[in-house]
Amino acid sequence: MELPHTMETEELMTYLQIQLYHPQQASKALYRLLPLDARHKHPAEDPLRLGRDAHGCTFALADPRVSRKQLALQAYLTANSPDMLFSVQNLSQKGHVTVNGSELGYLERAELPNKALVRFGEYELLIRRENGEAKGSFEVEFGVLAVPPSREVGVPSIVPVMDTGSDHSNNGIPPLMSHGPIEMDETIMYQSCSMFLS
Repeated sequence: MELPHTMETEELMTYLQIQLYHPQQASKALYRLLPLDARHKHPAEDPLRLGRDAHGCTFALADPRVSRKQLALQAYLTANSPDMLFSVQNLSQKGHVTVNGSELGYLERAELPNKALVRFGEYELLIRRENGEAKGSFEVEFGVLAVPPSREVGVPSIVPVMDTGSDHSNNGIPPLMSHGPIEMDETIMYQSCSMFLS
């Protein structure tokens, strides 16, 4: 006598895709501690921590300029939505984290939309969320981008600001330098200052 097979249906898990970009990623092994291009199941009640401390964080970056604990992603539910939502929290006392251009200070949180650009230091993370039904866990996958995701999202890249010396809002006060732009680069600033001192 054959017993009927019961097929358990596995609930579809919420999926976080985290794509990283750093301007020196090609020359440095910044992501060597991350499990790239593979989905990993993570319990929803535990924050997903990212930083340089491989023991104190869920995932680590091999970069001494990153804080030991840089940021945390926390899953949560609300009474108004069946979807698993996420917040990002800045865990760094020294560095700032921005979410779609809004800066977070130490221990401050922000809700992550379905698609978000998260920045700290020179890192840019494009985080996308796909909803699932499972409430106890979610999946996360890390990948690497060849170009800054700020181009795709439309948030301006972090670039030095260039002052042309022609500020029309200076109420008639003449600019400091009328014969060319003032660059925000230390070498050029030093050369410009040394011209005035000599």
